[in-house]
Amino acid sequence: MISIYNLKPRFQKFLKPLLEALHHLRITPNMITIYSVLVSLVIGISLWLNLGKYVLLLAPIGLIFRMMLNALDGMMASAYHLKSKKGEVYNELGDVLSDLFIYIPLIKVTGHLPVILLFVILSVLNEFAGILSKAVSGVRRYDGPMGKSDRAFLVGLYLLLLFFGLPMNQFTNYIFAGASLLIIAGTVLRLTKAIK
Repeated sequence: MISIYNLKPRFQKFLKPLLEALHHLRITPNMITIYSVLVSLVIGISLWLNLGKYVLLLAPIGLIFRMMLNALDGMMASAYHLKSKKGEVYNELGDVLSDLFIYIPLIKVTGHLPVILLFVILSVLNEFAGILSKAVSGVRRYDGPMGKSDRAFLVGLYLLLLFFGLPMNQFTNYIFAGASLLIIAGTVLRLTKAIK
């Protein structure tokens, strides 16, 4: 299944020097997770308060930074044997909170409450399906289209197009309804693979 998540190994290789530098500075995986949530909160507040047109440009940059942090916490936990139950809770809860902080303000940015609310709810369920898979099969599932990375890319691109003045309003319902269908497909795939 096509997903930006498939690029993760290359992305991790690119981040390795930064990982080593952060470890040298005694930054822990849990600290990185918390920074990721805080970055998402700042992006969300900026979008909600409509702090000017340039927020639409800064938000996609912030999303990329958040995805970097999101990759780094797991890389650090694995590479330096820092995995813990507390870290796993932080990571999973942090991902959902980060999504909520960024996606809920889209309701105000777009003015399209129903379709954005559906997108938000399905995003949370998609992450829940991945976690539930671990409870059922022992393996955290990331399968399917419109996972965490895909959603971040979509929202970042949407905000970038808004920044450049493209008339996105007329396409918003189609974009996020289509994304929601893909999230459903990904969620079903995760649960099906977990049960098998």
